Order: sequence, then C-alpha cells, then structure tokens
Amino acid sequence: MNIEDFRLYCLSKPGVTEGFPFDETTLVFKLMGKMFALTDTEDDFAIALKCDPERAIELREKYPAVKPGFHMNKIHWNTITVDGSMNNQFLIELTDHSYDLIKSGLTKKLKAELQQLEKQMNKN
Repeated sequence: MNIEDFRLYCLSKPGVTEGFPFDETTLVFKLMGKMFALTDTEDDFAIALKCDPERAIELREKYPAVKPGFHMNKIHWNTITVDGSMNNQFLIELTDHSYDLIKSGLTKKLKAELQQLEKQMNKN
C-alpha cells in the first residue's frame, strides 16, 4: 500500500473528509469532523490510527512496525510504519477499526447524517 492508495481508501468511506489542520504535510482524515487517521506526506509512509486500547497493546507486541501513536494519545492511537511487514488487507482492517471506533462515538444527530450519506452512496 502506498499513501495514495491509503488516501483513496479513506475517502471512499462515507462521511470522510481530508485536510491539513496542523501543518502543510500532515494529512488528516476525519469522519463527520472527528479524526480517525493521519499521515505525513513527506516522511517515510506511516499512518496513525485510533485503536481499542487492549488491541493497541497486542498489536505493538506482535508487530515491530506498530508503535504508540506519535504525538497522539498513546493509549488510543498507534503509528504504523508501512514497510511491507503487514499486508494491505490487514492495514485496511486496522483503518476500518479506527473508522468504526469514531463512528460508534458519534452523536445521534451525526449518526443520522452519516446514515443519509451511506444511503446516497449505496444508490450510486
């Protein structure tokens, strides 16, 4: 997986926007305004993803490419160096997990808006 594949995958999900809220190189993906993934567009390809705290620890112990979230809450975020040691399907699974964690924490109003977006996407 490369950064453009990752970007396109994130943007294919309902309710996702991208932007550079921190600086010119940190690309952030948000679901309904809530951050679920970020990457630096200049350094070696790595992605920061939200993760269930217990699973975050398991992943760090099992995969050398997974570290506590750089500049993030280390309990809830992992930084994954995309170096080929994890297959693309697993990276997609981890991205989906991050997206789903944010989705589950949305307010009822935002969940309703997201459901409308999902319906629109399914029609197309």
